[in-house]
Amino acid sequence: MGLSFEDMMVGTTTEIGKHTFTREEIVEFAQKFDPQPFHLDEAAAAESPFRGLVASGWHTCSVMMGMLVRNLLAGSTSMGSPGIDEIRWLKPVRVGDTLTMMNVVVDKRISESKPDRGIVSTRWEGINQHGETVITVRSKGMFGLRNPGAAS
Repeated sequence: MGLSFEDMMVGTTTEIGKHTFTREEIVEFAQKFDPQPFHLDEAAAAESPFRGLVASGWHTCSVMMGMLVRNLLAGSTSMGSPGIDEIRWLKPVRVGDTLTMMNVVVDKRISESKPDRGIVSTRWEGINQHGETVITVRSKGMFGLRNPGAAS
């Protein structure tokens, strides 16, 4: 069994992965899911407040989620999430930017109604190659307990 509730320690920060955003993937994602001009066309983007092509915030979230699943949750006791509490897009993600995704365990508790699982509050941070935090996400995840009776 992989990562379970018991393994998640409050205060732990884990690097989940890195991803470099290419022009092609920014435009492809935007064409499918967020077709705003500053995600699709360099000329239109140059005239926008961003002054250049930028990735959709939803694209950034999707990349982060993919890294989280592949590099942390795969093989774990993850039971999904009751939701995201907050997303903040702090700086634009531009062509060629490489984001490092960090995951911080903020809090955790055993579910009162279902004591075979726990709820883990986390903060995701996407940091670009300049050391700037470009995105933060606060969310909760549900994880099965390895030994449900032992945790109480």
